[in-house]
Amino acid sequence: MAAVAAATTTAAANLKLSLLRPHFCPPRHAFYPTTPYLNMHGTRNASTFVQKQRRLLLLLPPRAFTLDVPGPFLQDAGATIIVVGGAYGLVAGFDYLTQRQIIEQNLSRKLVHILSGLLYMGCWPIFSTSTDARYFAVIAPLLNCTRLLVHGLSLVPNEDLIKSVTREGKPEELLRGPLYYVLMLILSSLLFWRDSPIGVVSLSMMCGGDGIADIMGRRFGLHKIPYNKQKSWAGSISMFLVGFLVSVGMLYYFSKLGYFELDWLKTMERVAMVAIVATLVESLPTKGGLDDNISVPLVTFVFVQWRS
Repeated sequence: MAAVAAATTTAAANLKLSLLRPHFCPPRHAFYPTTPYLNMHGTRNASTFVQKQRRLLLLLPPRAFTLDVPGPFLQDAGATIIVVGGAYGLVAGFDYLTQRQIIEQNLSRKLVHILSGLLYMGCWPIFSTSTDARYFAVIAPLLNCTRLLVHGLSLVPNEDLIKSVTREGKPEELLRGPLYYVLMLILSSLLFWRDSPIGVVSLSMMCGGDGIADIMGRRFGLHKIPYNKQKSWAGSISMFLVGFLVSVGMLYYFSKLGYFELDWLKTMERVAMVAIVATLVESLPTKGGLDDNISVPLVTFVFVQWRS
């Protein structure tokens, strides 16, 4: 009886294996033909198998062959590359013009001051509508901030950078005005971004207004302001006019793109008041005090918020 039971169990196991073998193991003759008939038959089976696999691949959706990368991430990554490349290209371009003595060093420095911030702000719309877009946008000024810290602390020498963005050619100057400028770009991007007129006006006054004040003051600053002989009427008037016009222009730019709606009569009045206050702050004696790249945008932040 035991022998009969063992034989029955073995037969059942062999039957189960024979039933499962076609599903898990290919036919032996498909790979090891021993006769012309089996060779032809195996080739036909292999061809049929390949055709079935191709049909299966055609039935799969295209998404099955692609990485699941969200669209906003790709857009923001691409925009970041454009902004970083543009920033370094702008500085390199003005360095080239200065080295060729096409423009003066002080003029080059101030033109970079004006254009870099305004172009950076003008690139905000190319980022996605994701809530993380602003964090991608600050990568460019963060890289610049790191660069200023490294060279300003003399960890790595960079004479070209020092000559292009400092007044006296000292490395420690990188840790003052230029660094404050970049920090204000970061702060405005994170706190206000493109949905708030506050950040737009503040950066416009710092970049456009304060930048043009130095250029015009050096060119036409014969008549000095009584309470600050380092500043001129030409520079202050230029700051008010250009700061006002640049602020209104940037507000119009972002409003046309649908980021906010404005009552333009009230907006013009408020921007004019902001321009007056920012001009007064910029004209104050600041030797040993607060740098214009901090005082102008911060006062603008507070005043616009208070008037809102």
